[in-house]
Amino acid sequence: MIGGIQNIGRIPELRSRILFTFAMLAVYRVGCAVVTPGINTNVVRDFFEQMSSTVFGMFALFSGGALEQMSIFSLGIMPYISASIIFQLLTVVIPQLEQLKKEGEQGQKKINQWTRYATIVLAAFQSMLIATALEGGQFGQGAVMNPGWGFRLMTMVTLTTGTAFIMWLGEQVTERGIGNGISLVIFSSIVVAIPSGVIQMMDLIRTDQFTPLQVIFFLLFVVALVGGVVFVERAQRRIPIQHAKRVVGKRVTQGGMSYFPLRVNTAGVIPPIFASSLLMIPTTLRQFTDSPELQQLIDTHMNPGGLTYNLVYMGLIIFFCFFYTAIVINPVDVSENIKRFGGYIPGIRPGANTAEHIDKVLSRLTFIGAVYVAVICIVPVILAGRLNIPFYFGGTALLIAVGVSLDTIGQIEAHLVSREYDGFVKGGRIRGRLGK
Repeated sequence: MIGGIQNIGRIPELRSRILFTFAMLAVYRVGCAVVTPGINTNVVRDFFEQMSSTVFGMFALFSGGALEQMSIFSLGIMPYISASIIFQLLTVVIPQLEQLKKEGEQGQKKINQWTRYATIVLAAFQSMLIATALEGGQFGQGAVMNPGWGFRLMTMVTLTTGTAFIMWLGEQVTERGIGNGISLVIFSSIVVAIPSGVIQMMDLIRTDQFTPLQVIFFLLFVVALVGGVVFVERAQRRIPIQHAKRVVGKRVTQGGMSYFPLRVNTAGVIPPIFASSLLMIPTTLRQFTDSPELQQLIDTHMNPGGLTYNLVYMGLIIFFCFFYTAIVINPVDVSENIKRFGGYIPGIRPGANTAEHIDKVLSRLTFIGAVYVAVICIVPVILAGRLNIPFYFGGTALLIAVGVSLDTIGQIEAHLVSREYDGFVKGGRIRGRLGK
């Protein structure tokens, strides 16, 4: 790995891309420290400290501390993610969008443009809700210095502009930097919370609230969990596809064997994000309602970390894993594409039988992936409840951090290998000239 890091400096384009990425992420981190005008940050920070063990802790983690002090980047990139997911779902429902998606790059550009517009609308709506909640005292009494429509409009414009800037910044990183810009923005928000978590852990050790044995157990658990996530995220089920010999004009194309890879976790981190968003509705309703009966009902059955909450959380994750995978991969379309290019799965008839076989394999993989995601997301919550960890440690953040890290390292590896340099991985790496 050390040799791979040294090789990065020998490629000017790769070096400039990495430096540009770090510069853009530094700009994002600076913006997270700029407070929205008219906010008493002490009151808001006290509220999120009390809510650190709930789903509010997860969204505060994704914002990289921006939400805790209500900075101009408080909404983060979540409106863009929500808009992207909505349009992915709409492509299944609306035939015009599905046709646009099949048109290739031009159609995708149009969908991306509409996604940006939807992001602005969602950000404006969410920022107005936040401004209203701040005035109403849901984030603590005295959070707003000068309440009124002037404050609401200013907050809405400020937070919406902040989200639009983050969206633009992420696209710039994708085009001119290394890795996926939007994913790296979320990754930086997660990683920046690690030092404060280490400091809090050390404080607990000094005050004898945490024993060294508990710390060792916790660190071993984290290492094992990260290793398991890396293993499963890179796992694939490769379906063999045999290509027949084809005659194109006067040229004869030789047949051969290729593979259609299916990831174990096809849905990625979308299911836990969806599930957390739905489970946040009762908690939000609890903040706004004055009914003691409803508050008691939510506190009893939907308390984060409780048995009912965990079971519902796992059930929603498994459901959304199947739901989102069905949207992303259509076995009928895959079967038609294989048949169109003169391929077939050995032992399986082309057409409906191929689609049925792919659907059967995909269903089994999705079940394994769904159970894996549910366990990864729920075990840290249970462990945090047992050990009374004062900071948020969730599987969703772990899945994002590991996934983004693997993707970014893979892109750097591709740059190195394409220019005949050694990559990070010594065993099994690709050597030789480009095109061999």
